[in-house]
Amino acid sequence: MTIRAVVWDVDDTLFDYTTADREGMRAHLAVEGLLAGYGSAEAALVRWREITEQQWARYAAGETTFQDQRRDRVRIFLDKDLTDAEADDWFGRYIGHYEAAWSVFPDVLPALEALAASHRHAVLSNSSIAVQEHKLRTLGLLHRFESVLCAAELGVSKPEPGAFLASCEALGLPPHEVAYVGDHPEIDGRGAAEAGLLSVWIDRGTACARAAGEVVAHRISTLAELPALVRADTRFGAPSSFR
Repeated sequence: MTIRAVVWDVDDTLFDYTTADREGMRAHLAVEGLLAGYGSAEAALVRWREITEQQWARYAAGETTFQDQRRDRVRIFLDKDLTDAEADDWFGRYIGHYEAAWSVFPDVLPALEALAASHRHAVLSNSSIAVQEHKLRTLGLLHRFESVLCAAELGVSKPEPGAFLASCEALGLPPHEVAYVGDHPEIDGRGAAEAGLLSVWIDRGTACARAAGEVVAHRISTLAELPALVRADTRFGAPSSFR
């Protein structure tokens, strides 16, 4: 079975979101004078990440909009009844610090270069096109992808099969000719596999604790392993399973 295209997740797959979020929020809280109220920077960051995951789950389930999940993150974190404008302003100040910490993982460009001539490339993210195209452009990666599809515009989020199938449709390829690479074992790993794509979980150590049940996917620890994987007759091999 020939894999002709690779569709990529962005955050914590191509882009080091975890580090940027941590360092950006640390700098933001220091400037806002809020670190002391949480006892430590680490405690504040843990609380911010918990709220982010809770609100992101609501957005992925269609219970709120992309912009409103941002606003609710700020209101819950600060425990204040802010107006939309006040929440947007606070989040906007955070974004400035967050963007200053942006970087790609060191294995990304070598993997993209190794597959540039042999495979087509696209992006599928649970974010919005405005956010992810800006991010990819800033990081110097946008030109490498034929299409960028995001849940906010699609109206369907990973791990729903429709999100993955939309990326295949954008490429004009059947699912069995497309690989999906993402960092989350459930949202990316299980979702892509159930949609019929070659599912590849890049295990960067950020999502292991969130794995639930048995998920069938190809597990790699670095993108240096990806070129050999997508060029191999993997569909007839035994994929790795993880819990």
